[in-house]
Amino acid sequence: MIAALLMALALQASPELAPADEARAQGLMREVRCMVCAGESVLDSSAPMAGDMRRFIREEIAAGREDEAVRTALVARFGHEVLMRPPMEVRTLPLWLAPLIFLALGGALLFTSMRRKARKDSL
Repeated sequence: MIAALLMALALQASPELAPADEARAQGLMREVRCMVCAGESVLDSSAPMAGDMRRFIREEIAAGREDEAVRTALVARFGHEVLMRPPMEVRTLPLWLAPLIFLALGGALLFTSMRRKARKDSL
């Protein structure tokens, strides 16, 4: 039982980072989406999974990994959805184009509606 408690405490512990490395870690945590909370970064989330992701990021930085390597590891595990700003690729193009398409459709509907109303009023 004591061994299990010590193991649980060891798993909870995050490596202590130098202030510059902690700032790097927090910057990365702002770029990574919590996979449990909708639209929240792992830095802001209180979900247990976000805590695991924060610990992973700190461990990777403590091991000397570059920011891009940490992002790549997270994307390999969770997919591009883990990034708050996914890269522009053919696979993620719908994510980037959807707002423009919906804006154009809304504008077209508004234009058509106003045109019909103007015709109706002129009769």
